[in-house]
Amino acid sequence: MKRIFLSIAIAAATVVAGFPAHANPYASYLDAKVLPGWRDADGYHMAGLELTLAPGWKTYWRAPGSAGIPPSFNWSGSTNLAGVEVIWPRPHVFDLDGLRSIGYKDRVVLPLRVTPQDGAAPVVLKGDIQLGICETVCVPLDVRVTADLAANQTRRAPAIAAALAGRPYSASEAKLRKAICKVSPTKEGLELEARLDMPSSGGDEVTVFETALPDVLVSDSTSHREGNTLVSHAKIVSYGGPVVIDRSRLRITVLGSNYAVELVGCDAR
Repeated sequence: MKRIFLSIAIAAATVVAGFPAHANPYASYLDAKVLPGWRDADGYHMAGLELTLAPGWKTYWRAPGSAGIPPSFNWSGSTNLAGVEVIWPRPHVFDLDGLRSIGYKDRVVLPLRVTPQDGAAPVVLKGDIQLGICETVCVPLDVRVTADLAANQTRRAPAIAAALAGRPYSASEAKLRKAICKVSPTKEGLELEARLDMPSSGGDEVTVFETALPDVLVSDSTSHREGNTLVSHAKIVSYGGPVVIDRSRLRITVLGSNYAVELVGCDAR
């Protein structure tokens, strides 16, 4: 398992090094722009990053699966900006020769909750964004976007509002009654089991675990149902030394064909 993880990480790094942004022959396969959005009464500005892909191509969710390339965002060139939170709509699950990738095809709008330093002033949003795109080959792109976010813009943008409505449900919204996690040591790292007492989200449910720890890799999970309980397993490997999992910070997302559920934290068995 560790050999598989490291091979994927090395392959992704090799691809990144192989295509400088100014010479990337795949740049035309993705169009990226910022939808200006609106300023809320509380001072936040809700914008959107619209990604339009060439037919047959896809891009990746924040946790892209074993066959995906994780995205990264750099907003340091912006002005009047205190922070940006990317809000992720429910992604699709893809299979690539037995490896899993998670992301979006055709077109997606990623809502951006922008925090201005001065809520009454405009924001000049400048992003340097690294995204992976994939068809029969997977390549990274370095995308640059810019937009002026006016402080007096209050009209809600339908595309951003629709993307916000498409994000995963909370545990309470999905009637998730209990989440229990068990962590066991193995020769290669840790084995993680989650038992989620919740109604089916539809189809072949996929559970994604995120630890927020550097130098930690989490395998694609396997899942099955025991009545109203979804049981999921994944392996955790650290290539930076021993790892301790804080159950209270573990992010768990269940992706079903009807809806997705996201929660942070689970109880010990």
